[in-house]
Amino acid sequence: MNNSPAQIALSIAALLAGLVASALLWRAINKKDKHPDKRLVVVYIAGLCGAAIGAKLAFLFAEGPLYHDKMVQLLTGRSILGGLLGGYAMVEYTKHLLRMKRTTGDAFALIVPLALAFGRIGCIIRGCCAGILCEHHWWTITDSAGVHRWPSQPVEFAFNAVMFGWAVVATRKNWFEGNRFHVYLMAYGLFRFTHEFMRNNHRFADPIGGYHILALAVFTLGAIRFWTRSTRQRQAPQT
Repeated sequence: MNNSPAQIALSIAALLAGLVASALLWRAINKKDKHPDKRLVVVYIAGLCGAAIGAKLAFLFAEGPLYHDKMVQLLTGRSILGGLLGGYAMVEYTKHLLRMKRTTGDAFALIVPLALAFGRIGCIIRGCCAGILCEHHWWTITDSAGVHRWPSQPVEFAFNAVMFGWAVVATRKNWFEGNRFHVYLMAYGLFRFTHEFMRNNHRFADPIGGYHILALAVFTLGAIRFWTRSTRQRQAPQT
């Protein structure tokens, strides 16, 4: 896949816009706190670093063998699924080091789908993360080679836009307090496992690929943490 300088610049701009939007939203959320905690900046940065590391490791796991002799792809490839896993792990580890007891997932339930929606705009511009070949329909998209494909990038943009809208409503109505990001992880894990069959990705053993395994890992993480948090909330003494 060859991209023009303009496409590359626009996709980078979309990625940066997502990071800026998420940072501003994170700041706005925490400014509303009656007792702002300056350590939350460290947690946010740690989450970004963990996401970057996890995204790279997940790509190497799922598609590294396919690009073992293509250095550009190995250096630039990354995975949202790995980013979620790595970011979650680094946030929890950082909070442990800082001895933070407060939950931060409800804020991440807002900023993560927002940032990923911007990221998928970049995918649409560059034509990466393509869907499988399809017969022409009104909903198919045409790649740079003139081939009709499943609109995987717009579908993932729509999913994250919907989840961002859900998180906004859930915040206002106080749904799933302390568990909203775990709801997102479960939803994205299930969505991505299903949607992966429509994406043009490397398969370990057709039709299952590395991203299917990672999607199940994201769902499992969300489900386990949702259950443990819910159990802890039910057992907490009422005041």
